[in-house]
Amino acid sequence: MSLLDRQLLFVTGKGGVGKTSIAAGLALLAADSGKRTLLCEVDAKGDVASAFESGELTFTPREVESNLFAMVMDTEESLKEYLRLNLRVPLVARIGPLARSFDFVASAAPGVREILIVGKLAYEVREQNYDIVIVDSPATGHVVGQLASPAAIHELVRVGMVREQTAWMLDLLHDPSVTGTAIVAVPEEMPVTETIELSTRLAAETDVDLAGVVVNRVLPELFGTREEAVFRRLLDRGPSEYLRAEVGPAVDSVLEGADLAVRLRRSRASHIARLRDELPPGTPMLIVPELFTKATGIRATRMLAEALGDEL
Repeated sequence: MSLLDRQLLFVTGKGGVGKTSIAAGLALLAADSGKRTLLCEVDAKGDVASAFESGELTFTPREVESNLFAMVMDTEESLKEYLRLNLRVPLVARIGPLARSFDFVASAAPGVREILIVGKLAYEVREQNYDIVIVDSPATGHVVGQLASPAAIHELVRVGMVREQTAWMLDLLHDPSVTGTAIVAVPEEMPVTETIELSTRLAAETDVDLAGVVVNRVLPELFGTREEAVFRRLLDRGPSEYLRAEVGPAVDSVLEGADLAVRLRRSRASHIARLRDELPPGTPMLIVPELFTKATGIRATRMLAEALGDEL
């Protein structure tokens, strides 16, 4: 099952691995395939607006590309929306005093902020307002608590409206055909370790499916077997006087740079192999190459979407 076959996809990963970029690329890919798509930025360190050069985003979704809507999560606005929809409070003036007490309530009752976030996203799925909702989620240290919050509150509150609300959320979140989590990593020791640890925590502390792992910024293989044999001979013996005369002294720097790239590729390949070995069996893994480009904004996002499309 492809990542984009879900209706709700949480994208997470260690800070600095390109999580927001991957979420934006997946959203653009989904929109380009004809899906009405919502991309929601929950991570305060994310920058979805820059990925689409869209200007500042707010809680109200705005179309940033054809079929693609983007928003930034705001828990107070989510609370106001919940009150309007469920308590039938029609006037902003009447919502105001309740909303102003939000910080106090959220501090006193752990899980309130998280469930307002997850509840908003699940509501968009339940109402079928979009074909897919993609979430630029918090980094690995926080996402488990967010995903586990509906189940925790469902166990805590035994009767009433809150229990009814969490019941339908859990039905959506725990259905692997509807909801999944994608973890973004890069082929380095710490991100790989955190990805493996997060996959274990997701299984132990939530019932949300691990839909796949995206390995970002993978260096390409420079040479095939025959080409590498030639390269090694050049490197071991040094370039001939003829080659130096034709190319110039820069040939030595080129060879050294190529050797470094080959060694980096080999060392990072071992981290990818470890990831394959230690993730739950059958976990899909998408490999996204390092995009050697100065492109930024929508151009870079589109290149990333194309690279992701090659893997899906």
